[in-house]
Amino acid sequence: MNDLAALPELQALLTATLDPESALTAALALIGPQVRADRCFLYVRDPARERGRIALVWRLDEAVPDPRHDWQSDTGELPRQDPLFRAALAAEPAVFVDDVDAAGPEVLNRDFERRTFGHRALVHAPVLDAAGQLWGILQPCVFGHPHHWTADERRYLEAAAPLLMPAVQAYMRGQDVG
Repeated sequence: MNDLAALPELQALLTATLDPESALTAALALIGPQVRADRCFLYVRDPARERGRIALVWRLDEAVPDPRHDWQSDTGELPRQDPLFRAALAAEPAVFVDDVDAAGPEVLNRDFERRTFGHRALVHAPVLDAAGQLWGILQPCVFGHPHHWTADERRYLEAAAPLLMPAVQAYMRGQDVG
């Protein structure tokens, strides 16, 4: 299967006249199944205020945990605890983790991942503006077993994350981040 063939549908959805929240929610519902994920969420943030939250989530079914939370400061303790978040703040490319249990500490903090998210495999794809500022993180994940992210899935997610940028910025214009 060529996952890149699904990108025009995602792009059309994100440029339709839907409100940003509806567009992003629908985008997650396209992305999650496309990459065989159990859950796909979008962490959104205001880079000027250095605050963010997991705001939008698609789940395969209700048994999959919903990680949404309130606005939080995300440049203090979070980057110290989470190497993946630190990498996203540094505008590094997407990180593909086939097995949280096998990943080294240079990639992720296993205890933090287990305690906070509970997933076994994940993609941590930053949503960056042209200046390299972090506005969001797209995170598809799988529970209960490792998951090999195929070359097609990787290409798809690397191409999909930047497509989210305009809708994320529009979504953030309507938010009170506290």
